Amino acid sequence: MNNNLHKEQPIAVFDSGVGGVSVLRELIKIMPSEDYIYMGDSKNAPYGTRPKEEVRKLTIACAENLFSQGAKGLVVACNTATSAAVRVLRETYPQIPIVGIEPAVKPAVLCMEYPRVLVMATPMTIREEKFHHLMERYENEAEIIPLPCPGLMDFIERGDLDGEDLHSYLKDLLYSYSDNQVDAAVLGCTHYPFVKRQIQRVLGDRVKIFDGGEGTAREMRRRLGEKGLLQSSDRHGVIKFENSLTDSGRIELCRRLLALP
Repeated sequence: MNNNLHKEQPIAVFDSGVGGVSVLRELIKIMPSEDYIYMGDSKNAPYGTRPKEEVRKLTIACAENLFSQGAKGLVVACNTATSAAVRVLRETYPQIPIVGIEPAVKPAVLCMEYPRVLVMATPMTIREEKFHHLMERYENEAEIIPLPCPGLMDFIERGDLDGEDLHSYLKDLLYSYSDNQVDAAVLGCTHYPFVKRQIQRVLGDRVKIFDGGEGTAREMRRRLGEKGLLQSSDRHGVIKFENSLTDSGRIELCRRLLALP
């Protein structure tokens, strides 16, 4: 791997599937002149059902592939992969800006005085020690309710963003919290922003909804700026999609998700 990083190199975004496109969208909003490589490991998704050591190995292998293509920075746009591998990646590649994602609990907690905050995440994320530490940090400032959402990610992986099955699933999942029973909801998986409108509809209009994509994008911009690696031109960046599944369906889905308003 070339240790001499320069501005013209792309930023890599990695996820276990197509969900990280929600983070890619935020990156493009604040750094439109950058080039991006998006890598989805749909062949091995979901990561949430795999042992942590296996997730670490898969994440490191994908990161090494992206670095071999000349990535100047890496966003790990998957909570499970962040928990399993980001610390090891930073130790192995100290010269490369590497940013992981975590549920946006802090902005949700700060949105009002002592709010009721629903944190929607994969069962694996909610079991993680990292997540429990995050909840403990804010337990005196809000009532935080973790809600595992088994199977919600699968709707997005299939490209089902507005079907009857999805609506039934969300009504059943959120029944106890609908009609403004909570003040805020955190979308603790990068797939979930693609069904934010449907979640809002079930929870009620008063509920504020937060996800970690924008904060993650800003942190990557900050780290690249510190190293003098931001593109300075008015050019429009190029986006390259890759996926561990060889059929073209996943890449087409990524392009469709990126183009959503």
